[in-house]
Amino acid sequence: MTAVSSTGFYVFSGVAIFATLLVVAQRSAVHALLYLIVSFLAIGGVLFVLGAPFVAALEVIIYAGAIMVLFVFVTMMVSPGSEASPAEARWGLLRALAGPASIGCVLVWELVQVLSAAPGVALSGNVVSPKEVAAALFGTYVLGVELASMLLLSGLVGAYHLGRRMLYRDREAS
Repeated sequence: MTAVSSTGFYVFSGVAIFATLLVVAQRSAVHALLYLIVSFLAIGGVLFVLGAPFVAALEVIIYAGAIMVLFVFVTMMVSPGSEASPAEARWGLLRALAGPASIGCVLVWELVQVLSAAPGVALSGNVVSPKEVAAALFGTYVLGVELASMLLLSGLVGAYHLGRRMLYRDREAS
């Protein structure tokens, strides 16, 4: 590992650890999800620095993109917040985005440093095509993929039923 990539590794992993600790420390589920997205982006940076750009792209696209958007929508659907005045909503949004945005700026700065330090250096390791990854996922590891998909689906169905039960209980109370 070169000096730039080792620095990138430490910065990305530090941001990932810090953001993950903030996920656990948050009281608001939406704020925790924002920090979890930052953590996934930092893990993608670690994977990129370690020489796995395809896995890093999958990490960002699948986890930080698709799955986290699903989690945010489910969280918003299950626990709708109370109505806030426009001023409260604006300042609350700015306060909620300040932490993840500042950590995200550190990620962008470090990514620019890593990419600009050695633009012509080829990544080491074996090149694996997406076809080979798909063959491994749906061949050798098909049971693990299916179990993970069933776990995500059961979590989604459970969140829906818990939210629905709370919604009916709130309607009966009022």
